[in-house]
Amino acid sequence: MSVLIIVFLTAVAALFSGVFEKGKFARYIGIFGLIVALYVSFLPEASFFEKYRLMYEYGANTALFTKISIVTTLLLFFLGGFAFSNHRNHQSELYALMLFALCGGFVLFGYQNLVTLFIGVEILSIPLYVMAGANKTDLRSNEASLKYFLMGAFATGFLLLGIAFIYGSTGTFDLYRIHDFSTVNPTNGMFILGVVLMLCAMAFKVALAPFHMWSPDVYQGAPSLITAFMASVVKISGFFALFRLMTIGFSGVTQEWINILGVFLIITLLLANVMGLAQTNAKRMLAYSSVSHAGYIGLVFFGMNALSTYTLAFYLFAYSLSTVGVFMCLIWVEKLKRETSYGAFKGLAKSEPLLAVVATISLLSMAGIPLTAGFMGKFSLFAQALTKDNNTFLVIVAVLGSAISIAYYLRLIIAMFFFKETTFKTTERVSITYNIVAVFVIASLIVLGIFPDLFAKQFGL
Repeated sequence: MSVLIIVFLTAVAALFSGVFEKGKFARYIGIFGLIVALYVSFLPEASFFEKYRLMYEYGANTALFTKISIVTTLLLFFLGGFAFSNHRNHQSELYALMLFALCGGFVLFGYQNLVTLFIGVEILSIPLYVMAGANKTDLRSNEASLKYFLMGAFATGFLLLGIAFIYGSTGTFDLYRIHDFSTVNPTNGMFILGVVLMLCAMAFKVALAPFHMWSPDVYQGAPSLITAFMASVVKISGFFALFRLMTIGFSGVTQEWINILGVFLIITLLLANVMGLAQTNAKRMLAYSSVSHAGYIGLVFFGMNALSTYTLAFYLFAYSLSTVGVFMCLIWVEKLKRETSYGAFKGLAKSEPLLAVVATISLLSMAGIPLTAGFMGKFSLFAQALTKDNNTFLVIVAVLGSAISIAYYLRLIIAMFFFKETTFKTTERVSITYNIVAVFVIASLIVLGIFPDLFAKQFGL
């Protein structure tokens, strides 16, 4: 909870810095606060917060996902100076809203109670509704904000109704007491209905088909840095919240929801990858890519073992690094070309080779090509699922989806590298900050692909 308080105070400071110099110090305040929070996340939790343990517990798993989300947000903040150059008059609000949303993610990492879960979901979601519409003069951005808000409110209704059914059948909001009830009463009709409703609500938050309808339009309409935040930090938060809910609270009725989740994953893996193949806009393609990765991540629920939490953390971190790597390239191209079609990337490797390389390595990691962190993440998830024979079909679908994804990732790589003339007629060059982030992402994806155990060491496991 110390980390949560630090990030919250940093968000408040960044927000009020907007009264000075149009908020140009907000990014530096955010970076400083996140570095302090990252340092504190490696320290033992203060005993003062022990009294709140029934609502929020800062255990080892909470600390792990907190560190991952802070590192990812920190990388995005480093990109913010260029990415938010069109938002000079309200950049402090955008940085503050990102930090407030991150606070919601922290709550989801350690909730012990369904009320805390609901609070975390709303703290995470409400700033995103605002940030998606940050481009006030862009109709796509306005549509993204409105669509995200309406669909989010609809999903919140599912979540609240599910919580009501769970409370009505168990008489408690506590996650571990709910687990005890589910073990003793695995056939309670009201309880099962509550489980299904909550699963559907959380499937919306992580963009699992058929609850992904908002994702492509929102991802395309939102400012690119915000899209990167949603595709990485928000996905980390949503998936670990779902993981805690289903493996702790509802583990006693696993047979009642696991097949429903399996259907969601099959639809997600096939639909998202086929639709990604049909796209002509790189940003929209990455939106469907994000949906497809929700399908891969969902495999963590199948063939679960003692390493499942670690496997989930590794994959989410690898995917988040890849997201940062691709979007830093997309942000640069979008600023110069005012578009994100595949054609806008033609010849990028000749003018900005480092950006093209980091985007390529990131895309290859997303596709699961060997010697990248994404390959190790997918291999771990597939191997875990295959420990049970009845999951073989699901893994085959995942492998097929991964194979399809290579085709649309290669289209972007070909555009960057295989054109003789560059279309970037500008003297503007990538800043030193972008180059540092690019080198970090490239090194991390390759090193973790070759030495995955370094992930455990770096995050204090």
